[in-house]
Amino acid sequence: MEINTIGFAKKSLREFIRRLQSAGVSRVVDIRLNNTSQLAGYSKKEDLEYVLELVNIQYQHIPALAPAEELMKAFKGREINWEQYVEIYSKLLAGSDPDALVSMREGEKICLLCSEDSPQYCHRRLLAEYLGRQINGAAIQHL
Repeated sequence: MEINTIGFAKKSLREFIRRLQSAGVSRVVDIRLNNTSQLAGYSKKEDLEYVLELVNIQYQHIPALAPAEELMKAFKGREINWEQYVEIYSKLLAGSDPDALVSMREGEKICLLCSEDSPQYCHRRLLAEYLGRQINGAAIQHL
């Protein structure tokens, strides 16, 4: 099993799709809370779902795996630090059974999607690492 992650920020649609295709991704799992008001036009749910369909990649939106709006505001507003963010988001994961929500199939290559360009301070990395621990031998790659 392979778990990829990608953020759409600072990527053209061409670059975004090229990265997914080069990695052999079969399903994009959108883990944003709000997928309709982002700045990049192609990242809006209906547009993204349609574009992915054109290149034979499935789309799934699981907002239950997104951090709560209050948590995001607290982190971006520097009311909490990264370690506190990780602790709070990890508790969310522990209570939501993310491996059941994502439900990977044998040999499937998924890609966790959010908006952040880098996975360093992003919940998609935390989720990928969590899923990697649940699925023995799952490789993680940040596109």
